[in-house]
Amino acid sequence: MTSLDSFRLGLLDPGYPAPAGLENGAHKAAGNRYDVYRNNVTHSLIAALRTAFPLVYKILGSKSFAGLAPAFVRSHPPRSPLMMHYGAEFPQFLANFPELSKFGFLSDCAKLDLAFRASYHAADSLSIDPTAFQTLPPDVVMQERLMLAPSTRVLRSRWPIFDIWRFNNVINAPKPILQAQDVLITRPEFDPQPHLLPTGAASWLDRLGKGDTFGEAYDSALATTPEFDLSKSLIVAFQSAAFCKVQGL
Repeated sequence: MTSLDSFRLGLLDPGYPAPAGLENGAHKAAGNRYDVYRNNVTHSLIAALRTAFPLVYKILGSKSFAGLAPAFVRSHPPRSPLMMHYGAEFPQFLANFPELSKFGFLSDCAKLDLAFRASYHAADSLSIDPTAFQTLPPDVVMQERLMLAPSTRVLRSRWPIFDIWRFNNVINAPKPILQAQDVLITRPEFDPQPHLLPTGAASWLDRLGKGDTFGEAYDSALATTPEFDLSKSLIVAFQSAAFCKVQGL
């Protein structure tokens, strides 16, 4: 093992000894300084995790979050110098954390936090003018390929994920009722916003995102979800700026 490997291994493991031969500028043992440094690294990653997952943090509370965050940062060091990517493994970590086995929704809450972050950092785009789309002949509409905006994200959940977010962020919001919910995250201006999707709309948007024509995506959604309401889904998508402008629209 090289000295660099030893240095890295000890950064997130307080039980790991300081690298052998580590010296300060005066050529004296720098073990104490190394301990301070790795403590700062751990606390910085915990702070980054808290910032990246505000919904999870709010649900757990500061004490519970502080209890599990060190375990995550020590087992999942950053893979990129860009901290906006840190925490991709957090949803799965929460799902596998024994003490949270009764809170299955937390993993999807973490996925929602990740979707917000991805939407925030996505490229800018111009949204489609709904009026221009509505003036197209029906046969032309069915052959159109609507492109999702780079900031658009869709999250499907077996939990009331939208209601959980709203309950924790909107004053006097009703308590969540146990039901599956799909959420659309868009960024019409500066900050991402969540939108509750009608039944089947997530499948419809997924097919559009994969390049299906409007007609193909509609048929696919209707085949899997007979109660799919295209009108309601279009309203949500257009009002939230889920689609980006393409040639002709």
